[in-house]
Amino acid sequence: MESSSGSSTSQLKNGQVLDGSNIMELVGNDQVFSNFVDHKFQELDIDKDGKLSVKELQPAVADIGAALGLPAQGTNPDSDHIYSEVLNEFTHGKQERVSKSEFKEVLSDILLGMAAGLKRDPIVILRIDGEDLLEFVNGPSYEAEIASIFSQIASPDKSLRDHIIQALAKLTVEQGIPPISDSWVVSNIVEPALLSQAGPYWEKPVPDQETFLEEFKKVALLVADRLKDQPVIVAHSENTFDGSGVKRLLSNKFELDKILNSALENLPKDRNGKLSKEYLRVALDMLSPSAGLPPVGAIEEMDKVIGEVFKMINADDGKVIKEDEFKKILTEILGSIMLQLEGNPISVSSNSVVHEPLGSSSTLLQPPPTETA
Repeated sequence: MESSSGSSTSQLKNGQVLDGSNIMELVGNDQVFSNFVDHKFQELDIDKDGKLSVKELQPAVADIGAALGLPAQGTNPDSDHIYSEVLNEFTHGKQERVSKSEFKEVLSDILLGMAAGLKRDPIVILRIDGEDLLEFVNGPSYEAEIASIFSQIASPDKSLRDHIIQALAKLTVEQGIPPISDSWVVSNIVEPALLSQAGPYWEKPVPDQETFLEEFKKVALLVADRLKDQPVIVAHSENTFDGSGVKRLLSNKFELDKILNSALENLPKDRNGKLSKEYLRVALDMLSPSAGLPPVGAIEEMDKVIGEVFKMINADDGKVIKEDEFKKILTEILGSIMLQLEGNPISVSSNSVVHEPLGSSSTLLQPPPTETA
């Protein structure tokens, strides 16, 4: 895993690496963290009663979501369940109001979890300003790579313009193209470049590969030019899930028992202390960070693997079982996921455009202003 993310990260120039060390520093220094918590608590405690209501906690939960890179609350059902889990962490699912010490404890756990995630999968913040794209377009590999892309997308039913848009989408941040799935990038960078290059044959099919290479190069140079005037900030992360994190957890029995017990503590049980198998997915989600797995619902290919494993060991039949049996099945699920990933590792690379200056995308990690004497 490390070699995959390490090699690609080293190819990315002008990258600022977010690896969680600033969060570790904040939480690790007790005095600084206590001041930080005091400041945040005061900011959130609107009615100044020394407790935070669910409503007063909402901005902190929204900030944690922003710091995790989640879409805004209410816009995506997958991320909304993460928001409700974060809120449940604070209120333990039932409490109406949260004291400062409870707020500090939970915030510390959440921040340390975020730091561990960033340490495992650092995020590289890139400034895409047209330089890498120019280098690529004028470099030795340009023709071969664009010819290869053209052979994958070539279709007599599509216009030259459509081919060019598709080819741009196949280029990566390493080649100097920001994700063109982003609407801001399309309307401010790509569309203007296409408009200023449009010719009479623009909506017609591509006559041949040579014409395409020539026309694509013109558009790419115009895109590079626009990026020079309006650089795009991109958060880039890359990860390979190969089962090694699961293997590490399963080989440490003490750690595994501790994490299983902690997950089961938060799950509803019947009066005989038994649990329904329908909570296996919730429990797996709680174990995911310790097993080096993404949250359930975050990566489609991983959800398929989990779905197959659940089917294979009949984990979705909703039966009520004893705690020991629940733990045993959960351990079996982890073992099966590990074997699947060892056989077919899942590599995921994500690029998202940062539309605000980094610090202001979340006030969560902004320390209180230092008071001058």
